[in-house]
Amino acid sequence: MDKWLSPADQTYVKPTSWLARLHLDGWLLLGLLLLLGTGLIAIYSASGGDINVTKNHAIRILLALGLLAVFAQIPPKTLLFFTPWVFIAGLVMLVAVIIFGDTGKGAQRWLDLGIIRFQPSELMKLALPMMVAWLFAYSAYPAHPARFVLGFFIVVLTAGLIVVQPDLGTSILIAMSGLFVLFFAGLPWKFIVGALASLAISLPIVWNFMHGYQKQRVLTFLDPETDPLGAGYHIIQSKIAIGSGGIEGKGFMGSTQAHLDFLPESTTDFIFSVFAEEFGLIGVVVLLALYSFVLLRGLYMAYRAQDVFSRLVVASFTMTLFVYVSVNIGMVSGLLPVVGLPLPLVSYGGTSMVTLMISFGIMMSIHTHKKMLSH
Repeated sequence: MDKWLSPADQTYVKPTSWLARLHLDGWLLLGLLLLLGTGLIAIYSASGGDINVTKNHAIRILLALGLLAVFAQIPPKTLLFFTPWVFIAGLVMLVAVIIFGDTGKGAQRWLDLGIIRFQPSELMKLALPMMVAWLFAYSAYPAHPARFVLGFFIVVLTAGLIVVQPDLGTSILIAMSGLFVLFFAGLPWKFIVGALASLAISLPIVWNFMHGYQKQRVLTFLDPETDPLGAGYHIIQSKIAIGSGGIEGKGFMGSTQAHLDFLPESTTDFIFSVFAEEFGLIGVVVLLALYSFVLLRGLYMAYRAQDVFSRLVVASFTMTLFVYVSVNIGMVSGLLPVVGLPLPLVSYGGTSMVTLMISFGIMMSIHTHKKMLSH
C-alpha cells in the first residue's frame, strides 16, 4: 500500500480488538502508564511523603489519561481539517498575551479567561507541528521548496511571539517540533547547513537581545563553580544528588539532597536528580529504558502511518518527547543550561503532562484508525 496517499483518498477499516475499538494502542499505553506510575512514586518520595501533593498529581494523571482517550477518538481526517483553524486561534492568543496577558514571575505568558488561566504556548506545542505537517498533507514527495520556506516562516513567527513574552526555552523547544516536521518532510541538506551557519553567525546578535537572567543561565552552565552559593548553587546540588546515588542508590525516600532542602524544585524540574540519588544508576537505566520503549513505539507508529500528514505529526511528536527528556536530563546533569523544563510524564505538574498526553492521544488515533484504499 502506498504510504504517501492523501488522507482524502483513504477510508477507514473497522477495528477488531477492544483496544482498537477504543482507538488505544496497547503497547504505547503500557509504556505511558509505567512512566506515570514511576513519576507518582518519585513525587511521593521527593515531596517527603506528602499525601496531598501525591493525590493532586494522581488526579492530574487521571485527567490527562481521560483527555488522551478523548483525542484518540478523533479521526485523522478531522484533525487535518481543524489544524489550520486551531493554529490561527493559537496565534491570535499569542498576540493577545503580548497585548494584555497576565504577568507572573517577570514574564507575560498567560491569558486570564475568567474560568481558567491559560498559557497559549502550551497549545502551540501541538498546533505548530501539526500546522507545518498540514502544509505537506497533499503535496508530492519531495515537496516544492516554497512549502519548506513557508513552513520555516511559520516556525519563526510562532517562536518569535513566544520569545517576546519572554520564554526563550519554550520558544526553542516549540521551534524544534516544527523543524522536525520540515526535516522528516525531506528538507534538503543545503537548507539545513545554511540554517546552522546562519544560527552560528547570529549568536552574538542573539546574546545582545537576551535578558539578564538568560545570560546568567548560560554563564552558570559554562562554569557553575564561579558562584557556588549563588547562580551555580542549584546545578551543583543537582550534580551532587546524581553522583551520590552510585550504582544502587540510597533507596526509596532516601534522598538527603531533597529532604534536607538542598535541592530546589525537587518534585518538578529536578526530580531526575532525586530519582538518581534514590535508585542509582540501575534505576536511571530502567527509567531511560521506559522512555526508549515509548520513543521506539512512536517511531514505529510513524513508520506505519499511511499518509504524509499522519507520518509527519507522529514523528514530530515522538522526537519532541526525545528532546524534552534529553534537555531535562542534560539540564540537571550540568550538560545544558537550566531552562525550567520538567521531566516528561514524571515531574509534578498538570499543564505539560496534559499537553503530552493529548499528543499521545493524537498518535493513537492516527495509528488505530486503520485505512485502506478507496476505489
